[in-house]
Amino acid sequence: MGISKKDGRMEGWLYRIRSNRIGLQHSRKRYFILQDQSLRSFKSMPISKNQDPVKSATIDSCIRVVDNGREKINRKVFFIFTLYNTSNHNDRLKLGATSPEEAARWIHSFREAALKECAIPEENGLSSPKRKWQTFRLNGAKRRDCRNSLDWTLRSSMHTDSMTHDVIAPSPWTIFGCQNGLRLFKEAKDRDFHRPYWDDHPAIMAVGVIDGTSEAIFRTVMSLGPSRSEWDFCMYRASVVEHLDGHTDIIHKQLKSSWMPWGMKRRDLVLQRYWRREDDGTYVILYHSVYHKECKSQKGYVRACLKSGGYVISPVNQGKQSVVKHMLAIDWKFWKSYIRTSFARSITIQMLGRLAALRELFGARVGNYPSFDLSSSEMAREIRLPQNEREDIKVEFQNPIESRTSDEDDGMGEELENPPSKPASLMGLNDSSEEFYDVPESSDNDESESTWPSDSSPEMHHQECFPRQSTANGFVRKLHDLAIQKRGYVDLQDLLREDGIPCCYGATLPKDPSSTMLCSWTTADPSTFLIRGESYLEDRHKIKAQGCLMQMVAADWIRSEKREDDLGGRPGGIVQKYATNGGPEFFFIVNIQVPGSTTYSLALYYMLSAPVEDSPLLESFINGDDSYRNSRFKLIPYISKGSWIVKQSVGKKACLVGQALEINYFRGKNYLELGIDIGSSTVARGVVSLVLGYLNNLVIEMAFLIQANTQEELPEFLLGTCRLNHLDASKAVLVKPQS
Repeated sequence: MGISKKDGRMEGWLYRIRSNRIGLQHSRKRYFILQDQSLRSFKSMPISKNQDPVKSATIDSCIRVVDNGREKINRKVFFIFTLYNTSNHNDRLKLGATSPEEAARWIHSFREAALKECAIPEENGLSSPKRKWQTFRLNGAKRRDCRNSLDWTLRSSMHTDSMTHDVIAPSPWTIFGCQNGLRLFKEAKDRDFHRPYWDDHPAIMAVGVIDGTSEAIFRTVMSLGPSRSEWDFCMYRASVVEHLDGHTDIIHKQLKSSWMPWGMKRRDLVLQRYWRREDDGTYVILYHSVYHKECKSQKGYVRACLKSGGYVISPVNQGKQSVVKHMLAIDWKFWKSYIRTSFARSITIQMLGRLAALRELFGARVGNYPSFDLSSSEMAREIRLPQNEREDIKVEFQNPIESRTSDEDDGMGEELENPPSKPASLMGLNDSSEEFYDVPESSDNDESESTWPSDSSPEMHHQECFPRQSTANGFVRKLHDLAIQKRGYVDLQDLLREDGIPCCYGATLPKDPSSTMLCSWTTADPSTFLIRGESYLEDRHKIKAQGCLMQMVAADWIRSEKREDDLGGRPGGIVQKYATNGGPEFFFIVNIQVPGSTTYSLALYYMLSAPVEDSPLLESFINGDDSYRNSRFKLIPYISKGSWIVKQSVGKKACLVGQALEINYFRGKNYLELGIDIGSSTVARGVVSLVLGYLNNLVIEMAFLIQANTQEELPEFLLGTCRLNHLDASKAVLVKPQS
């Protein structure tokens, strides 16, 4: 499905995703054009610039875009993203692309359009007397506020920084050999007095260059179908046990015995698989072993345990090639302890040789060998519907051809006879006439659906784990609801809950400058983090931070049955104590909220003793509207001690938090609190849930700042830093419900 982007105009085919009244989803193919903050929808490619669209919408600063990942709808795999209005969450539009690259380009274009909208002069608005249709938007009064408060003269936030990371840290890997054209690395020991390093299960990484795009390699690695036998000499068969959300699922892999040493029993693995795409086109795929009640140990197999592993696929040479890193840290579960270290290491290195086979596969495709698409057939097989949803489809749609011929034609006729002539919302792009239909739509990919045998074949289901039954709307799961049976993983939902105790806000997490106390905090070294220098707009050069504007004075680590907002306004807390004294101190509070059946909140308190007016950029942030704040607040994360899978998942790159997550702002007399809702993003939920699983084995460092976009605002400065030492979910203070 081709898309084009030129002169600020983005256009191409997308699929509108809707749910009918019984909760089943269906897709409709439409041609979309995004230009000058105007989104228009057509049933076919327009033949002239003046052709009236079927539907239209305005993309402004109130519109947010959420990446929902992969999802299968009527045997087709889509990469889903959702547009919604921050002032009305019911005003949303769900769209799907047929490839992750297309979805990424559309997401980037929508976000860029939302930022540019605030800088467009009134005389260049979207209204035009020549148009027979009207655009729409909700909460029109906010448009002027955004335009007055935001200055996007350089739009520097949309530029990709040339540096890969914003943290200065030593490499955790040391090269120890080269085999089959792959460089082999071992993970440096994390010298931590709290726990021994697991030498018997070393983390080993293979690195190679493959002649293929990162997207093509990603699709090949993610596929669990028959074509995997062309490069993966280790795997016998695999299946998806449960689909958690668009970025996460549970898979079961059975390994062959032919490549293993003589006498070694066959192994199998039950893994949680998580993936994401970075802004530079890098794909990250992470695995770790889990326990799943529907996938118990099987006769003839020994259940191995993958401590951490995965792939990092980064494009190079204008995207024509990719650097692929494949990492494994696996416990093969040998019963004789004296053969563990050397034997396990040799088997792990042999398994990493799959990367060389993958390289040769793509080398053959570049030559005279035909390439084949894995997107429609094998990936569709992989994401399987729950059993009861498949039964619902059989009952509701006995004759899909008749339904399509009659009902869809009626819907199309109604839509053409009644062109839109009045303002609407994002929901206006969803045709109400198609609400009841949930039948497959013809496409060029339909023939490939039958290329490979069905998942329901007896051969594929022999000794296979069956998916858990669930409702049609129950795909999205919280990752931390899984009971993962491995050292260091904590199931937050199963912790004992003592009775609530009165909470003194600002004193629930102790400070320990020596970093020897478990579950404590201190400040991190500011020079660890890189920020924009005075000449950044010219040379894109970042410099070491020299210090912090604010002083970190307190932290909270609490849990509750509901989201805890506005901690700064709670009586008896540190903020209100200073407010009562009437001092000049101003507090900046970052409240990171992880939702679930139990909501965990990590609140960090920073205090400024000098007048706020002495820092114009901070003053503008404090007094600005939510759109301005969302476009400027930046976080730099860093896992200084912990597992590779967590380090890779979190990364070391600065991000504009408000562009990816919902932030609720609470302004008080002497404070500004930012309530960051991790649950507002599927990707963030996956990352944070993974971090929570290893929480008591991690040292987490963070830095906060306000992004500088103009020469007058440079150089940047850090608001504050923090270092969290081995947090323990069981030590989070339970907030007593307020009467």
